Amino acid sequence: MIKKILIANRGEIACRVIKTARKMGIKTVAVYSEADRDALHKEMADEAVCIGPAPTAESYLVMDNILAAIRETGADAVHPGYGFLSENAAFAEALEKEGVTFIGPPVGAINAMGDKIESKKLAEAAKVSTVPGHTEAVRDPDDAVKIANNIGYPVMLKASAGGGGKGMRLAWNDEECRDGLERAVNEAKSSFGDDRVFIEKFIEQPRHIEIQIMADKHGNTIYLGERECSIQRRHQKVLEEAPSPFLDEATRKAMGEEAVALAEAVDYHSAGTVEFIVDAEKNFFFLEMNTRLQVEHPVTEYITGLDLVELMIRVAAGEKLELKQEDVKLNGWALEARVYAEDPFRNFLPSIGRLVKYQAPEETANVRVDTSVYEGGEISMYYDPMIAKLITYGADRDEAIARMRAALDAYYIRGVSHNIGFLAALVAHPRFVSGNMTTNLIAEEYPDGFHPQDLPAEDPMLQVTVAASIHRAFQDRAAQISGQTDDHTRHVSDDWIVVLKDGQHPVTVRPAIDGFHVIVDGKTHELETDWQLGEPMMRGALDGREICIQVEREGIAYRLTHGGSQDDILVLSKTAARLNELMPVKEPPDTSRLLLSPMPGLLVSVDVEAGQEVKSGETLAVIEAMKMENVLRAEKDVVISAVNAEAGDSLAVDQVIMEFE
Repeated sequence: MIKKILIANRGEIACRVIKTARKMGIKTVAVYSEADRDALHKEMADEAVCIGPAPTAESYLVMDNILAAIRETGADAVHPGYGFLSENAAFAEALEKEGVTFIGPPVGAINAMGDKIESKKLAEAAKVSTVPGHTEAVRDPDDAVKIANNIGYPVMLKASAGGGGKGMRLAWNDEECRDGLERAVNEAKSSFGDDRVFIEKFIEQPRHIEIQIMADKHGNTIYLGERECSIQRRHQKVLEEAPSPFLDEATRKAMGEEAVALAEAVDYHSAGTVEFIVDAEKNFFFLEMNTRLQVEHPVTEYITGLDLVELMIRVAAGEKLELKQEDVKLNGWALEARVYAEDPFRNFLPSIGRLVKYQAPEETANVRVDTSVYEGGEISMYYDPMIAKLITYGADRDEAIARMRAALDAYYIRGVSHNIGFLAALVAHPRFVSGNMTTNLIAEEYPDGFHPQDLPAEDPMLQVTVAASIHRAFQDRAAQISGQTDDHTRHVSDDWIVVLKDGQHPVTVRPAIDGFHVIVDGKTHELETDWQLGEPMMRGALDGREICIQVEREGIAYRLTHGGSQDDILVLSKTAARLNELMPVKEPPDTSRLLLSPMPGLLVSVDVEAGQEVKSGETLAVIEAMKMENVLRAEKDVVISAVNAEAGDSLAVDQVIMEFE
């Protein structure tokens, strides 16, 4: 058996592998960059080796540094996680030469499936259904337009070595095809060092459904059900679930058997995922094969009861799979939400900085949190801004969704922006709840981006009763402060006005043995809670319904966060409420004559100059952030009055790039 595993990765996946290795009695080695000196995966491992400076190109992607760490620690196996070197055939080959076990597939399979063009040819040869398209690399924009017209619009331009949404562009006409090719080539070259791009038909009303396979070195290959990964933003998965609410047993079996056939065609062993695109009629087409563990593997683990990392380790050590296909049973439902440090209200800009406060939901048999962050830790500018993967399980889909909504309410993060409100809106969205989803759902439901008004509507009665109860607790404490005038008893009123966005609500609130009685419009509401002043979470029951609400003071307001919504609520006396209506409203500054950087990033190009007339839709500048090119276009006809930045500048959020007359 393997004795010591070096994890050639960082973040939550490194922590995840360490947990299983520890359970199996196997020692672990963490590698870390200088930016990750205080990282959780470094602390969890038995040994740790620094492999270079913060940038990935100087640390986690440097094979020689990782090989040196293997020799230094005597590790006899390497788990690559996902990303970085996980699908790098040269790395697997180098380990083989060192006599170190690679916990992943053979070099030939990585090579075959790592190239989207070649993998599609192999899939066709293995009689796996494929998307119509052109499987040769596109030469130039004219070539791209010709191919696209032969296939028929819409088409997808895709980097051959791509992944994670990078190097992908959708085109509906010749102009978009030319521009999309340029962007896809640039991103592919920047992200993968391989600028080859191919074109295939874009399937409308598509679902993204993938099959998890596991194969040993003795010719046994099985599939472990499917994962529905259709909820995506810019080709990046946001929510995943298993099983899919769309598939029937016959389609699941057919997809599983094709996935197995493809794996067997390349003598595959280890965990792997075959991704399919599925249309409205349940026709499915091969998309690509990921020759590694997937980010969303926990949902499969929940419904199968299997530890995929353990299976990978055992297969790598030469063990036979004990499972046969007929032994695989899918039980219950699991849902995964990716919690990111990003601002949904600012076009999902990454948010870097310190986690001033961090409290994850309590882990139970039905709630799992895969993370590598902790309170006081940093979200680094150098890496993917994932905070955690939140996974919930239920006997059926409705129960898994209900537990996800409750767990999102219990996630307390301060110091960086995060996407929990967006996730809460998605899991409550009627289309998601009904299972009526495609990969276009987010683009269709939020065409102009995500805004505060898109958050789930909060129950005003919940806000009124909770805010009134919190205020009463603060007032009762204030009445007991020492140093008051002798023989003076401070009276705390029972009657207050709660000010919400929809208006004023008179209330009467009185303490009770187990919480508060709150009277609104003549009806008494019972809030049962053991919440104490200063606690960030109020847990309890309102009229018998379980609640979990995040509570903060913001000036004289009470900031309540629940169901993804965050509201500042005032609780005032009758006189103060009357005067509050007379307070002026501060207008936000006018930025309509400025082009502001929507994100921190590198200014790749400025396409205009001072004095130039620009038409609506024309390119003003291009910013690269997280290896993605973002084109800033004119929203209307304008004249440039000043250009305040130049190509090569590093931009901060809201930095002025140019001014308009």
